[in-house]
Amino acid sequence: MQRYFVTPEQMTDSIVTISGDDVKHIAKVMRMSPGDQVICSDNRERVATCEIADIQESSIELSIIEWLENDTELPIPVTIAQGLPKHDKLEMIVQKGTELGANGFLPFQAFRSIVKWDAKKSKKKTERLQKIIKEAAEQSHRNRMPDCFEPVTFKELISHSEAYTIKVVAYEEDAKQNESANLAKVLQSADIHTDRMLVVVGPEGGLSEDEVDALQEAGFITCGLGPRILRTETAPLYLLTAVSYQLELLR
Repeated sequence: MQRYFVTPEQMTDSIVTISGDDVKHIAKVMRMSPGDQVICSDNRERVATCEIADIQESSIELSIIEWLENDTELPIPVTIAQGLPKHDKLEMIVQKGTELGANGFLPFQAFRSIVKWDAKKSKKKTERLQKIIKEAAEQSHRNRMPDCFEPVTFKELISHSEAYTIKVVAYEEDAKQNESANLAKVLQSADIHTDRMLVVVGPEGGLSEDEVDALQEAGFITCGLGPRILRTETAPLYLLTAVSYQLELLR
């Protein structure tokens, strides 16, 4: 069943109103009509099975049939702080990261980032990423869409990290030494009721020693992601999978 996100204001206790691009998707692409059912989420707590009642050119009205209780979110919120990578890798990271349960994405300008984020195009690029996230969240039946923040400086990343209780940095030198115990220890001790996790992944070429030192001073734990060296676009997906295995499959 197709899933669509709406704002809390578009969902009452009995009616959901869909507007924007989703109207075209429902009416033209999916060729739905009154009586067909979809799932709607207010991107917060409420998810419901809904039946299309009326289709207009700019909006669709649906009646709520049943409230759904299934929780499809990771037990703890995980934000991926990604050093800006080349080409379209960031799009792939937010798409697959959304499917794997990430709570948010925070791109940052690392010392070895080749890509320089154009401030004039920042809003447009972030909107593009958020659209990719929305589509991936609907496809994977997420209860909510991850946030995608505009890129920050490394200094701003350090400041942003103060809001998290678990802070991990993927460090290839640890992987070379086959040091993966740190990640296992962190996940085994995670409290699903209180913890919030921030994961830092460097760009191509990795993080500099100065950046790693600064992250450690800010309370980050370095860890390898298995004995192999992973690409920048693979590392966050590995980590999200590890979180899911430890906190969902083993509990």
